[in-house]
Amino acid sequence: MEEKRKKIEYDALVVGAGIAGGETALNLANNGYKVLLVERDHSIGGKMILLSKVFPTLDCAACITTPKVSEIARHPNITVFTESEVTSIVKKTESLFIAQITKNPRFVHVEDCTACQLCEQACPVNVRDEYQFGLVGRKAAYIPFSIANPKAAVIDLEQCTLCGACERACPTHCIDFTMETDYFELQTKTVVLATGFRLFDPLKIPRFGYGKYKNVVTSMQMEREIAPTRPYHTILRPGDGKIPDRIAYVLCAGSRDDSVGNPICSQVCCMYSMKQAQLLMGALPMADITIYYIDIRSFGKGFEEFYQQAKDMGVSFVKGKIGKISEKENGNLMLRYEDIQEGILKEAEHDMVVLSVGMLSNPSVNQIFEGEMLQLDALNFIQQSDLLGSPAKTSIDGVFVAGTASGPMDIPDSILSAGSASSEAISYLIQH
Repeated sequence: MEEKRKKIEYDALVVGAGIAGGETALNLANNGYKVLLVERDHSIGGKMILLSKVFPTLDCAACITTPKVSEIARHPNITVFTESEVTSIVKKTESLFIAQITKNPRFVHVEDCTACQLCEQACPVNVRDEYQFGLVGRKAAYIPFSIANPKAAVIDLEQCTLCGACERACPTHCIDFTMETDYFELQTKTVVLATGFRLFDPLKIPRFGYGKYKNVVTSMQMEREIAPTRPYHTILRPGDGKIPDRIAYVLCAGSRDDSVGNPICSQVCCMYSMKQAQLLMGALPMADITIYYIDIRSFGKGFEEFYQQAKDMGVSFVKGKIGKISEKENGNLMLRYEDIQEGILKEAEHDMVVLSVGMLSNPSVNQIFEGEMLQLDALNFIQQSDLLGSPAKTSIDGVFVAGTASGPMDIPDSILSAGSASSEAISYLIQH
């Protein structure tokens, strides 16, 4: 049976509420346009809201993102749909797109939730916390993370045992297991795609031992250990809770590697690894940090100075590609690598290894368009039809791209990209 769809109308649809999508929505809204911002996650803010600090200034990422997220959520011209997906978009005329949107139930009435976490305390179910990248657990009734927006509980129905403990504990009775999926048919004049990126899965490189050796972690897991909203009160290695003394970074883990299908540079890995190394040296003054690299690509404003600063702080840089990682009985890790400068094979022992994973595309975005297909590039990022003249334009007139949906870039470039996309969208709205 065909589901009943609620008809809604907005000037612009922005798909993805990370830093690029949020900035695009704000620019459009501040110019008087009504914007629907659709996000499939439980919170807006994307990956930036989960970071510790940003390079090369080492400004607090949450301090930048949280006010921006709050402004987006409170703006009278922006409507935010979280837990939602755009399932199809059809271009009817030059000034009319029809989009089908599915809004999944949160099983909590957000407007009544006080984020008291009593439901979380009462819930008997423990599962891995995806917002802490599996470093700790969470309950089936939970608040995604402390600075989430909206800051309200979520019921993970797939893990929930329907015991009713959360309902009984809730003082405002905002938990509602009868909530159903809502379906919307949106009429809009323009579309901006800010669908972001995926992190490379290091399981695709078995020789690094990720998933097999507990003390091999990804850069996002280390990012969470450093962040103010971190799972532990200090830096610990997951295998045994020991404070690490010797930490290694393996750069280009899933970037510049044809064998895993990602031959390009992800642009951010060198710099975020150096950022983390500097923060680790502040948190663990006695620790030795070693970065194994192929090439250091510090190409942006202040990046080379940031690289020199890391070296001056005592971070060791070894030009060599890691061939294999093996584990000792005590949980320490042996790295076998080729020292490029000396031209010989070497081994080094570390307490903990961080894989600096690269950025991949979200290729499923082109599947939502019916009739006129959205063109992707060779690596499945959204194709920019006029890269130099109008970088936000796509192969479909009236559809624009912002942020890392078009390729790897850092946060300042994502914000610049959002400015380009919103300007192009406003121009299109004026002309049509």
